[in-house]
Amino acid sequence: MIMHLLLPLFTLLILSQSMSHALPLSTQSRWIVDEEGERVKLACVNWASHLDLVVAEGLSKQPIDAIANKILEMGFNCVRLTWPIYLVTNDSLSSLTVRESFLNYGLTDYISGIQDNNPSFLDLSLITAFQAVVTSLSDNNVMVILDNHITKPGWCCSRADGNGFFGDTYFDPNLWIQGLTKMATLFKDNPNVIGMSLRNELRGPKENVNDWYRYMQKGAEAVHNANPNVLVILSGLNFDKDLSFLHNKPVSLSFKGKLVFEVHWYAFTDGSAWKDGDPNQVCARVVNNYMRTVGFLLDQGYPLFVSEWGIDMRGTNVNDNRYLNCFLTWVAEHDLDWALWTLAGSYYLREGVAGMIEYYGVLHSDWASVRNSSFLERISAIQSPLQGPSKAGIKSRQKIIFHPSTGLCIVRKSLIDVQLGKCSESNLWSYTPKKTLTTEDSYFCIKGQGSNQPIRLSIFCLGTGTRWDPISDSNLHLSTRLGGNTTLCLDVDSSNNVITTSCRCLGKDKSCDPGSQWFKIVDVGSYTVKLYGVGSRARVAEM
Repeated sequence: MIMHLLLPLFTLLILSQSMSHALPLSTQSRWIVDEEGERVKLACVNWASHLDLVVAEGLSKQPIDAIANKILEMGFNCVRLTWPIYLVTNDSLSSLTVRESFLNYGLTDYISGIQDNNPSFLDLSLITAFQAVVTSLSDNNVMVILDNHITKPGWCCSRADGNGFFGDTYFDPNLWIQGLTKMATLFKDNPNVIGMSLRNELRGPKENVNDWYRYMQKGAEAVHNANPNVLVILSGLNFDKDLSFLHNKPVSLSFKGKLVFEVHWYAFTDGSAWKDGDPNQVCARVVNNYMRTVGFLLDQGYPLFVSEWGIDMRGTNVNDNRYLNCFLTWVAEHDLDWALWTLAGSYYLREGVAGMIEYYGVLHSDWASVRNSSFLERISAIQSPLQGPSKAGIKSRQKIIFHPSTGLCIVRKSLIDVQLGKCSESNLWSYTPKKTLTTEDSYFCIKGQGSNQPIRLSIFCLGTGTRWDPISDSNLHLSTRLGGNTTLCLDVDSSNNVITTSCRCLGKDKSCDPGSQWFKIVDVGSYTVKLYGVGSRARVAEM
């Protein structure tokens, strides 16, 4: 393999993601790629600009360029920037200045904050201020997806807010298409605006499949006609959880290579199931449901963008914490593109409350410090591409072994020792037909030594302790048999050592948290990447 001795195999994937891409983007089967056909993994964060003030949140706390740079520093490469239809279709709103918008709500303290941090914004019209945010993101090499979140500015979403589905009080299909066209036209010359999401969380008593096809196809055509460079992102029904109707009837559009579908998944999507049920069973049931209702689109050759997901960053919500372990394995397994909810540490005004703190926000309310640094460490593995379009349909046998509870991977430490380490620094593994986990560059395999003992690498790969079977409903426990028919599972101790212990949480015990014993063997795909900073450009094929 070219330059194999210079860089770890998996690091090559990370290098390709860290550099600028040849924009615009398009789709190649289920992947989003740049103009040279190379994978671009969208690791986005949502930035709200659709609430009552219609101003991107946080401008009273930090300079716009500082926020843009913080986004990159945290490992995100794009922003899903929300906006209401009225911003471009209601002249009295769009021409309102930022200062006037805050004065209308009596929020004079925020005017002082914007004067201190972003003085040039105060007397811009709302639509010009929105453009200035996009310009700052673009200038700082952050890609932007424009998300039509709602029609009438305000918090989203409920079934009865009048913004849910075509024909609702604030959802005139013709006005919506007009708004999409104006927004697409406004940014047609900005290559960093790489996509437009047509509507957030369709919902409510009026939703139906026939109108979905009728209007979403019209909206897609309108956006593409106004700006043929952007990805066109379509949401589903029932708060963006259901695209199952596409099983039998695909979308009919005049263009190709630009269509992406989006889905949302939070812990509360499933009520309190994660807290009240057995996590193995809940994870299996929910993932199977998502694969049935949305995941099948990957097999049909479409990219799937998880445009909203997130947790309470304080780490105290059991429902969220258990969900996250399952969610991360699903995203890693399929290497999905995604957008975290949310960047915001606080809001100017949300549902009548000024200065409301957002505990799902990756930033604190100062918009400068990270609310939960360990969370960012956990998601770092899914911020970089793991797979991509392969050549000649070749499927890679190379794997990483991902531990979602820490966000780390099993990494070879020495000749026979392994440990948890950054997935970006992981060596690659093979999972053989005999279910042994062997290193790619040797004959060594992972072998269990006994209860509460560290695993080791061994050249004796046919005896006890070397076969690793996924068990439990979730298939996330990796078990092995030792002498005397003792079954042990991979586990992680309090010092992050990889050990084997008695398999836990295999029954219907809602009080048992299996997180430390959950591991996922994840494919690392065969595809070409770019090498930068190591001599001249080289092509590395069939990784």
